[in-house]
Amino acid sequence: MTTVHTETSTERIPGRAWTVRIVGHGRSSASVTCSTAACRMPARSEDLAALRAFAARHAAAHAKAATVRPNAWCHYGSQRCGAHPDTKIHCAGAVLLILRHDPVMRRVWSVEEVCETCAPLNPNATVLARAERPRRTPRPPHHEGAGGPCAAGRRGRPLLTRRSGRR
Repeated sequence: MTTVHTETSTERIPGRAWTVRIVGHGRSSASVTCSTAACRMPARSEDLAALRAFAARHAAAHAKAATVRPNAWCHYGSQRCGAHPDTKIHCAGAVLLILRHDPVMRRVWSVEEVCETCAPLNPNATVLARAERPRRTPRPPHHEGAGGPCAAGRRGRPLLTRRSGRR
């Protein structure tokens, strides 16, 4: 599972989503699937409790491995807000990593990068992490000509000023 983000680009990129699902096969067996093709899943089983536990741990592992990207665009916005079509809300705010799991259905876990506006619209969503805000680098002091506040600090040279009178 390679989901750690290391780029520092400021270009907006689509939010990511991972979906872990229990799929039934007939009346007595099921299997677990993940939207990430590289993930290894257990074999089909009749032990639904064990499959649910595995699916929950697997979704948690995706959430733990993911670093929320501050330049990500809300996953729902990139999907044209298909997750909440009945609302007239526009994506805005910081990027959050959420875990969605409906305790009634108990078959689907989703880990998603979404915006602060969309996150509360999801029932059964838990905020796991917030994107770090970019660190502001201090701006260099303003130079006000040769006698400005930085002139004395340059390479240890003393501040030189011109006098109007003779010595």
